[in-house]
Amino acid sequence: MILPCAAVLFDVDGTLVDSTPLVERAAREWAAEHGIDADEFLSDAHGRRTGDRVADFLPPDQVRDATARLDALESSGTDGITALPGAVELLTNMNGLPCAFVTSMDRAQLKVRTEVAAIPLPPTVITAEDVQNGKPDPSGYLQAARRLGVDPAACVVIEDAPAGIAAGRAAGATVLAVTTSHDPAVLTEAHRIVPDLTAVTATQTGLHLTN
Repeated sequence: MILPCAAVLFDVDGTLVDSTPLVERAAREWAAEHGIDADEFLSDAHGRRTGDRVADFLPPDQVRDATARLDALESSGTDGITALPGAVELLTNMNGLPCAFVTSMDRAQLKVRTEVAAIPLPPTVITAEDVQNGKPDPSGYLQAARRLGVDPAACVVIEDAPAGIAAGRAAGATVLAVTTSHDPAVLTEAHRIVPDLTAVTATQTGLHLTN
């Protein structure tokens, strides 16, 4: 299977980097502090900006401080952060195909997690601070395509979460999902699904899927 494209727009957490143990530990401690069911909070947190998910549970006047607290808990360690299968290999062998990162993390979190996982950063990176609305809003992917100088419809978005898939589709891109954090049954809005990035190689004109 070939996915022709002019650029690839990568989600990061859950697609390139696995920080699940760290995120879950922080969320459970934070949820206990706020009297929130941790499993319910985590059930739809992945792929979304922290502040957006916090706002689902707390009054507006508490969101800023509560988000800062959760960010601080997530930043207190790096245990369990690893590169997901195929991520480093794909990013270091893009064969001239332009790419960008579009993440719901803030810039500081992105820096720490990609450094620990040895994930190389491309010149174009869109983080939580760069958009007014987070995923599933398409703003991040639209901004990344604009910075790369390509039509969003000529991009492939690689995602692992339903919110990100919705954002990629809303941007008009072709969406490739990896099943690194979610069951395939909840990723069916993607155009194609592969187990992980070991199934993907890049050429100058697109992505080749081997699974």
